[in-house]
Amino acid sequence: MSRTDKTKPVWVRCAEHDPRPVHDHRHGGCDLPPAPAREDSGTRCRWEHSAGITCCMGPNGRAAKREMGEMNRAENRRNRQAARREARRRAADENGG
Repeated sequence: MSRTDKTKPVWVRCAEHDPRPVHDHRHGGCDLPPAPAREDSGTRCRWEHSAGITCCMGPNGRAAKREMGEMNRAENRRNRQAARREARRRAADENGG
């Protein structure tokens, strides 16, 4: 089976990479959830994936690459359409149109 966000969501990949607890006890005791959750728990203490490990998530992960590719495709499409409009405009000017 392919490793996609559908078959292995971000929270699963994070749990596979030995998450570490990050504590913030400035405004009370520890409220760290017992294990990483699918969604943000809204607590001060939280779980983070290990820093410094290149894995399938994060700024260079699959999701980021897919999103960047979509943005690049959209930008390239806008540039092509603008170039075609300009070419048509120049062709019409040369033909006296």
